Amino acid sequence: MSTAKLDPSLPTAGLGAPPRKRTLVQRCEAFVSRLSTRNAFWQKLCSLIWLPYAFRSGITMKRLDSNKFSAVLPFRRFNRNWYNAMAGAALLGNSEVAAGLFLFSECGDNYVVVCKEMKYRFLRPCRGPAVYHVVNSEDVRDKMTSGDEFNIDLEMEVRQQLHKRGKELRVGRCTITFHCTPKSHIREKAARRRGRDVESDDAD
Repeated sequence: MSTAKLDPSLPTAGLGAPPRKRTLVQRCEAFVSRLSTRNAFWQKLCSLIWLPYAFRSGITMKRLDSNKFSAVLPFRRFNRNWYNAMAGAALLGNSEVAAGLFLFSECGDNYVVVCKEMKYRFLRPCRGPAVYHVVNSEDVRDKMTSGDEFNIDLEMEVRQQLHKRGKELRVGRCTITFHCTPKSHIREKAARRRGRDVESDDAD
């Protein structure tokens, strides 16, 4: 007896109807999404294809424990400016990448995550690897229980990694807002648009 993988996020045809099977494209997309957060190797490989800037910058995600997350931006030539400090554009741009990696690891492969607003405050020059720490965030899992779209606010501290005793010097602070949309909602909207297009064609 064979079993098919079902997507609980997809709408059903009616009350009591079994969940609809995911298409091959949807299953492949979910597989790649999970793979991209498995380890540093797959993260780099996926970023090479879909996030070339993140690949060039070399940012990597690190899950310290179930409640702590950090991302490390290496102090390489691509990220430095002409006076040998971490470029402001690199710190700013990778703030979105770091926060997005954190949020994507929390939401899983059933959500599309888009940055709506970001504010970065530069505190001091960064002259070494930058470490992004999510220090405050709303409860992602609690917002996901409704099954609807939602906004979520994150706060991050950016610190320079010091070689002495593993200490870190705070160099920036970032607040960022993301909008998270279930992929099932996007598919439903696309289906409704196709239905309206068919109706308009029939009317013509």
